[in-house]
Amino acid sequence: MVLKLIDAHGAKPGTTILIDGEAYTVRSNDISKSGKHGASKCRIEAINVITGNKKVMACPGATRFEVPMIEKKKAQVLSVSDTTASVMDLESYETLELPYLPELKENILPEKQVEYWDIEGKRVIMRVL
Repeated sequence: MVLKLIDAHGAKPGTTILIDGEAYTVRSNDISKSGKHGASKCRIEAINVITGNKKVMACPGATRFEVPMIEKKKAQVLSVSDTTASVMDLESYETLELPYLPELKENILPEKQVEYWDIEGKRVIMRVL
């Protein structure tokens, strides 16, 4: 579920937007002035929330971006494999198999609590509590 739509002018640093169906956090937004015959342009530099990949794009200032709904939830780790962890949500008590960020590999241990994000249906473990 998309939270709202914003123009490229309104994409301030720290805002999370959807680019090509992926959630990105805006790092910088350089806005050029409109000319005699044209509209203003925006150069947006953004970082992928899950993978950390950088994307730079230029677009007209009137381009609309979707702002995704990000739910942050807590869970307890049940077991850990190479790229995923089996966790139990602490509110609904459902068991989930979630991927985690590579830098968390040595910190995720059974019976630890973690925070996972649900970004437009994609769930990933973001940090250990």
